[in-house]
Amino acid sequence: MNTSEHKFNISEIFFSIQGEGSRAGLPCVFIRLQGCNMRCSWCDTPYGLEVGQIENLMTAQEIINEVKKYNCNFIEFTGGEPLMQSEIVDVINYFCDNNYEVAIETNGYYPYDSISDKAIKIMDLKCPSSLMEKLNNYSNLTKLNKTDEVKFVIGDENDFGWAIQTCDFYDLFNQVDTILFSPVFNIMQPIDLANKILASGKKIRMQLQLHKYIWDPNMRGV
Repeated sequence: MNTSEHKFNISEIFFSIQGEGSRAGLPCVFIRLQGCNMRCSWCDTPYGLEVGQIENLMTAQEIINEVKKYNCNFIEFTGGEPLMQSEIVDVINYFCDNNYEVAIETNGYYPYDSISDKAIKIMDLKCPSSLMEKLNNYSNLTKLNKTDEVKFVIGDENDFGWAIQTCDFYDLFNQVDTILFSPVFNIMQPIDLANKILASGKKIRMQLQLHKYIWDPNMRGV
């Protein structure tokens, strides 16, 4: 591994129930990297944003050793923005090559070129209410596989319309098998989003952040 001596800034590594996406409900080891290039208006992990905030400096081997403690072969890299620390791709690819199911929760700003095709990219396109729409990197949409997922966090009716238009414009319903719409917690009511999805006639998977209904929504490490 080329990054054997490199130290990654890790916000936290924890074992929990996957709360989102098509694998919601499964036990999962989360590797949360510190630092993000975006500042979404509804961000629910503000403690993971600051790049200069040093949390846990860990080598690739230390990350691997920590993950192995949990005896779970499903892991997710998240943040912050995990791909902001570009060397993490070596660690992602290591797990992909060693019989782990690997998901990457990413805002899609940074390139996907070196990531193993075995990794599941969950690309979070930023809707207008996030105030980060201008930072969407649409060129990464062409690098998605059918098994990857595209996620939209919906805060209001305008976000919903924008997300549908974006899916249609980039032919996302045919490019990936899973399109995720998630309501902004405590802002968009789940029943309102559910009704909009039903009325749209589109193949959209609605998701709730399951962990926020199991544990305190402000609790870390879940």
